[in-house]
Amino acid sequence: MRTLFVPLAVLALAVPPAYSQQQPPQSQAAASPLSSSSRPAARTLEPAGPLTLRGAVAMVLQSNPSLSAASREQEATEGAVVQAGAWPNPVLGAQLEDLRRDNRTTTLQLSQPIELGGKRAARVTAAERARDQAASALVARRSELRASAVTLFFEVLTAQERLRLAQDSVGLAQVATKAAVNRVTAGKVSPLEETRARVAEAGVRVELLQAEGTLRSARQQLAALWGNPAPRFTQVEGAVDQLPTLASAQDVEGRLFAAPVLRQARLEVERREALSSLEQAKRIPDITVSLGAKRVPASTDTESASSRRNQVVVGFSVPLPIFDTNRGNLAEALSREEKARDDLAAAELQLGADVAQATERLRSARATAETLQRDALPGAETAYKAATKGFELGKFSFLEALDAQRTLFQVRNHYLVALADAHRAAGELDRLLGTDGEETLHATPVVR
Repeated sequence: MRTLFVPLAVLALAVPPAYSQQQPPQSQAAASPLSSSSRPAARTLEPAGPLTLRGAVAMVLQSNPSLSAASREQEATEGAVVQAGAWPNPVLGAQLEDLRRDNRTTTLQLSQPIELGGKRAARVTAAERARDQAASALVARRSELRASAVTLFFEVLTAQERLRLAQDSVGLAQVATKAAVNRVTAGKVSPLEETRARVAEAGVRVELLQAEGTLRSARQQLAALWGNPAPRFTQVEGAVDQLPTLASAQDVEGRLFAAPVLRQARLEVERREALSSLEQAKRIPDITVSLGAKRVPASTDTESASSRRNQVVVGFSVPLPIFDTNRGNLAEALSREEKARDDLAAAELQLGADVAQATERLRSARATAETLQRDALPGAETAYKAATKGFELGKFSFLEALDAQRTLFQVRNHYLVALADAHRAAGELDRLLGTDGEETLHATPVVR
């Protein structure tokens, strides 16, 4: 009886067992969905007090849930690569012919499917490209979050400066109202001047309320990136008047090729190529080799009717591709491969247009801010001081002093708007072109 199963044992040892598949890395196995999904996402609470740009970016990259989701997707693709490289399982079969004991024939057979045409290699390549896409998506998400954190940080910084400007404007309006009251009391001007001063002060107070609301909204948007709906930081620290740098054309061109959206599109083309190769390989039929043993009754001329003899069974099978030649799946895969190439070309055109637009916005905002800082702000401040002093001495009317005050406020507000536009355009460029670690912090050097 033992000799009956010797061929089967030899074949079983030659077949790679199921547990010989490549296992995921230990770190990924430890972070399985069962262990991570049971833990609720903890809300990050930033320390109370001033907040720096570096601290804000660090908290976003540590606690943003979308970044964690992208990391889980990358871990999932690692398992897909492992599964793609698995060999087909062997098949063990048993067959009985004639249930009567003396005439019964018993056959044990072990069959092993063998893939031909490079199916396994193409399948692994497609899974590896999907894994590369997930890794690229994780990097792209990090760059996008970093750019968003920098942009919102400067939104808060600009809102703080606008609030300070509004508070200063209220103080100036109070001084103007007090001066108007004194002149009306002294009989130098009509009471209409006092009414105008109070109306102007009320308008500035409305702008102060709007500035306070803008600051609260900006702080909430920034803190929401790390999952805190109620910001604890009192203010952000930075130099609001320090403009982001304008990269050279060569630098932009170099970063353009490695942009996240183009990297994703190129990986999609490679994945579609691998899937096309897989569908092409499926047109080649696989074979199944078999090895077994058959125990049959003895011949009638033997001396004992109960004696039996063993036979070795060897065979193979192959499907005939007559009705299903996988033609439809191959046509679909080739069309999707061409679509991926078209998507890559479209992404290149769109990215070039978006980068050019963001670069022009940054250049225009920088030029506007520099012009206002160099020419408009000093002149407006000088005119306001002269008009205020002249109004107190009775040389200028209140309307002239009020007009100088409004001009100064408008110039300062336009300057802050230009600064915000510059930082917003720089953040958009970082989002489009991608960043690597400290690049964003260096591109916008307002860090303490």
